[in-house]
Amino acid sequence: MMVEHFPRKNPLLRTQTPLLPPAARSRAAHLLTAAACAGRFELPCCTTCNAFAWPIPEACPKCMGEIALRKAPQGGELLSATVAEVPADPYFRERAPWRVGLVKLDCGPIAVTHLGPLKEPGARVNVTLMLDRAGQAVLHAGPQKGGAMQDDPQWQDMVANPRGRRILITDARHFCAIPLTQALVKAGAAEVTLGLHDSWKPFEGRGALESLPCVKIESLDLGSDRSIQDMAAQIGGKIEILINTADVLRPGWLMSPRAPVEAKAVMEIVAFGLMRLARGFGPAMASRGADGARSAVAWVNLLSVFGRAHPPELAGYAAAHAAALALSHAVRAELATGGVRLMTVLTGPTEDEWFQAFPPPRVSADALAKAVLDGLMRGLEEVVVGDVARDLMARLEENPKAIERELAQGRMYGGAA
Repeated sequence: MMVEHFPRKNPLLRTQTPLLPPAARSRAAHLLTAAACAGRFELPCCTTCNAFAWPIPEACPKCMGEIALRKAPQGGELLSATVAEVPADPYFRERAPWRVGLVKLDCGPIAVTHLGPLKEPGARVNVTLMLDRAGQAVLHAGPQKGGAMQDDPQWQDMVANPRGRRILITDARHFCAIPLTQALVKAGAAEVTLGLHDSWKPFEGRGALESLPCVKIESLDLGSDRSIQDMAAQIGGKIEILINTADVLRPGWLMSPRAPVEAKAVMEIVAFGLMRLARGFGPAMASRGADGARSAVAWVNLLSVFGRAHPPELAGYAAAHAAALALSHAVRAELATGGVRLMTVLTGPTEDEWFQAFPPPRVSADALAKAVLDGLMRGLEEVVVGDVARDLMARLEENPKAIERELAQGRMYGGAA
């Protein structure tokens, strides 16, 4: 298998300061941001006359009805294409020439979009709602039949393709470490480093990991400031994608005898471990958001959906993941100054041995690895994995108080006892 290696950077050259596309948006436009974060194609639509509109208006331009987002067809016809050779905005000027197109959407409106490989007017295109490097929703028109976008720099500027990247996975013992590493290597990652706490302790998957090309295992303890600082000093300036897989599951009710000790152990790794990682690796990654082909592009946090919907029998665990979710917002904001995306992956109960007592369906290691890779390849910001997690998120959005009562009664799955 061929692994792509980007040319080494000349250390005598100045590292480019990260620039971002224009980021000013109205509050209404952030409805589109929420859809783009999760990979949904939803456009503004009138709730009265069902007419789609673009850009998002305050009211329907036809009947003055209320506007809401609705799922829309993704097809369209390219009316015209323009190549900006010398754009006025500094961000696009650095990346010139930049293609834009005027597209007649199948749902009705005409929109200006970022454009994939140049096509003749009249060509059919597939329109996607994506996040740009400033984290704002934009439209991108590309090949209709799922043509490869791997070599299109405009598309790659909005996603976090692992091809040719140097990647850090924080916990080699995580139950999905092997399939995740395999998926990244298959996708063309240049180098994958896995952190390992207490490296003297054997674990079953070590041989499988070390047999993979371009993979190495290094000592890393998320409970230790010194350990993280040492690794950051060694490779922090090289990491382009960081995947935080560290987790500690200790089930228990809040008033159980061991609750304080176990909650502290979980919080130390899940929440404070994230904080230590952010302080160790965040500044270098944010500063390298415009480092040419070797730019830092993404930070991934694997967290539990129980940080959003809190079962009382997982009191300390849910609290730690809720804290990590809150910290993620701060990490996202600081990484965003360099155009580096933070992707949160929320899972329900997994096939990890600590979820042994939880009934199916549970998330398999392969499914979780596939979801992480898919999110990177699509440039997503929020990924929900597994039937339980998707059900809990839907119920939480519909009625937060109802799900609080249901979880207190042990009704986790679909509201059923």
